[in-house]
Amino acid sequence: MQIIRYPEKNTWNTLLQRPVFDNSRLEATVSAVLADVKKYGDEALRRYTLQFDKVPLTGIAVPAEAFETADKLLGDDLKNAIRTAAANIEAFHRAQIEDVTVIETMPGVQCWRKPVGIEKVGLYIPGGTAPLFSTILMLAIPARLAGCSEIVLCTPPGKDGVIHPAVLWAARFTGIKQVFSVGGVQAIGAMAYGTETVPKVYKIFGPGNQYVTCAKQLVNAAGTAIDMPAGPSEVAVFADDTCVPAFVAADLLSQAEHGADSQVLLVTTSEAVITAVEAEVKSQLEKLPRRDLAAKALENSKLVLVRDRDEAMDMLNDYAPEHLIMACENDEAFATRVVNAGSVFLGNYSPESAGDYASGTNHTLPTNGYATAYSGVSVDSFVKKITFQRLTAAGLQTIAPAIEAMAEAEGLDAHKQAVSIRVRYIQNDSSLK
Repeated sequence: MQIIRYPEKNTWNTLLQRPVFDNSRLEATVSAVLADVKKYGDEALRRYTLQFDKVPLTGIAVPAEAFETADKLLGDDLKNAIRTAAANIEAFHRAQIEDVTVIETMPGVQCWRKPVGIEKVGLYIPGGTAPLFSTILMLAIPARLAGCSEIVLCTPPGKDGVIHPAVLWAARFTGIKQVFSVGGVQAIGAMAYGTETVPKVYKIFGPGNQYVTCAKQLVNAAGTAIDMPAGPSEVAVFADDTCVPAFVAADLLSQAEHGADSQVLLVTTSEAVITAVEAEVKSQLEKLPRRDLAAKALENSKLVLVRDRDEAMDMLNDYAPEHLIMACENDEAFATRVVNAGSVFLGNYSPESAGDYASGTNHTLPTNGYATAYSGVSVDSFVKKITFQRLTAAGLQTIAPAIEAMAEAEGLDAHKQAVSIRVRYIQNDSSLK
């Protein structure tokens, strides 16, 4: 990790840059795959799965017996852990469901908003170097609470052609009935356009690598909604002398092990913290099974010494991290100044791993600085909110002058007429007065 001391503010843009990729070449590659999937459907899915994953697909849809096998293979301890996490996630997300409230904006004019579940949603669950079955809980539970009527899940097969049993068990546990053994760009294309086997959906959710993120953005530009531009995982930690350096190092490594394109950042007001955390990172890294991946991510990562807490918060808000850990004195009060972050973890005993798995908050979060404008996934992500209104005859007469004046000023005479014709009708019908 690179150590940077007291950087001037005019260097922050460069300092806080994420790993840079050649997007022009990436888009060309991804566009070609998407076009093939759109044109050739299932045949393209099989061809690209063989090319990219080195797996010859015998079937795209996961058969019922595969779920039964997964149930037998998965141990009770992991099943119970998934049940615990699911209960917490459901409790947190159920509280997000809004009641319909009717507002009378003026006598005889009633307006309300009703959340309606998006009918068809697609969930992308990465495989790659780790089967992220926890993401199923994060996406399927709020989708079900929102009332989505059709939930489709795509996930890549392992090298043996089989999907990890925890992925299949979590899918069945959360009520997902349509699971397809396809990953990467081809999975995004399948859900966006539909194939002979994979249904077309209205909105696609889920994290992924640079290729998956690019595919989501391209299909979004073509008309399929997505949750957010979610790319490689990242964490920023603010720590002062009250932190436990071993904890901070563990948090940094927990994100670094996601992959070589992940990034971690420590901002601190203490030279002693930098020294201690750097030593702990080196020590703990050697013991990790995924140390080679983590070490690559650490090459893109920084330990930054700043002058004071104000400068630290300014830097962190500029960075807009996916995850922000506050291992410091008066953490809750200091965190009130956070304006750009996906999810915030307060104190020495709130590891980012808690949010990744089981505390209840959602771990599908904006990365790459998108936390300046995007929220993490919630029940709201799976609904569209439809507004309703009802005007009585008396209510229309009361509001009519305002509507007519505004429509006339904008030169929209038909808009004015739609009101005026009703007002004349009301005035000529004594039963409506």
